[in-house]
Amino acid sequence: MTMELNLNFREIATSSMVLFAVIDIIGSIPVIIGLRSKIGHIQSEKASLVAGILMIAFLFIGKEILNLIGIDVYSFAVAGSFVLFFLAIEMILGITLYKDDAPESASIVPIAFPLIAGAGTMTSLLSLRAEFYVENIIVAILVNIIFVYLVLKSSKRIEKVLGKNGISIIRKVFGVILLAIAVKLFTTNINALF
Repeated sequence: MTMELNLNFREIATSSMVLFAVIDIIGSIPVIIGLRSKIGHIQSEKASLVAGILMIAFLFIGKEILNLIGIDVYSFAVAGSFVLFFLAIEMILGITLYKDDAPESASIVPIAFPLIAGAGTMTSLLSLRAEFYVENIIVAILVNIIFVYLVLKSSKRIEKVLGKNGISIIRKVFGVILLAIAVKLFTTNINALF
């Protein structure tokens, strides 16, 4: 029995972009800086590693969890497209539709979960799974985790370089990309439901 790897650059690139936009680590820099000033130190390695493990685990067992509840991947992908849609609206308009409780301690909670591997990320993973090969999504997860780690490590420097306006522009650009992806996810999976 041979295992064939279906690596596809377009799928990896699209998955990476979706996850990058949903994780929105650049947009989270103000939150990370706030946490760092409150707590003093953020364990970048630990946060990145735990987030990566959570995401890969959910990619594999998320579908089984859904089957247990009696929901198919297409329904979840359509629901996911709504989550992505509202996340994109938040990013483009600079509003907050969803507010999480204030964090008590950093690294695993709230950085690994829910900041990096939150509900939006988990929903996106299963939505991507409905469309792409799993190995491409894993590569996309690893690319994003490396990026997340680098951002966590150098958040102070990034904030100085980009400034508030720079971060805001990047968020809006990725918001528009995410909005387009949400629409595509919706149109691709809605037909499978009927």
